[in-house]
Amino acid sequence: MHLFWMTELARHLRGRLPIGFRAYLGPGPAVAVGSPPGRPAVRSHPIEGHLDPAETLPATPDSQVEPDVEVAVMALETPPTLYVERSGRIVAAVELVSPRNKDRPEARTNYLNRYAGYLIGGVHLLLVDVHPRPAEFSFADGIARTLGIPNQPSLLPPMAVSYRVGEPAAAGGRFLAIWRKRLVAGTALPAMRLSLDIERAVDVDLEAPYMHAAADAYLA
Repeated sequence: MHLFWMTELARHLRGRLPIGFRAYLGPGPAVAVGSPPGRPAVRSHPIEGHLDPAETLPATPDSQVEPDVEVAVMALETPPTLYVERSGRIVAAVELVSPRNKDRPEARTNYLNRYAGYLIGGVHLLLVDVHPRPAEFSFADGIARTLGIPNQPSLLPPMAVSYRVGEPAAAGGRFLAIWRKRLVAGTALPAMRLSLDIERAVDVDLEAPYMHAAADAYLA
């Protein structure tokens, strides 16, 4: 269902992008960016209904000895991400949270840093999480804490949140505009804004691609 929905969103978005922008599915970043020094400036919007390199050493006989232990470790799942690029540069990303993104502490930390890393790197982000478990955990809340965003009411899933990385702020950093929406089970999913630059954005309809994906996954 996750893959079908992401594919339908990519098809939906391609028909709405301005000339020069391209949407495609690709693997997520392998390395997440940690929290930045300092804090971003925040431009709030009213929410309707919401309150040193290592030296290379020559090989020695000791380097050929067997290790003390050799084990297989579990790799974190890296589902595809929907990217928008212009002139070879990623400008925006759409991330659909899957249960595997947050069912373990290491997964929650990895993906939280990944999502915050987009914003630190100047990439606009639309993040959608329709899974309410684990209870009381929210990537939107985690991003607010990681980036030091003040006065953000808790936004628990199911939810959708859109971030626009804006112009430089006088005190340093950049403005970060945020649009938040609680999702309600049994009601149609909303359209959410996906910023492409400071002035341009597209509305991403979540409902129609979701229903097409549900049919493809035999869930209709």
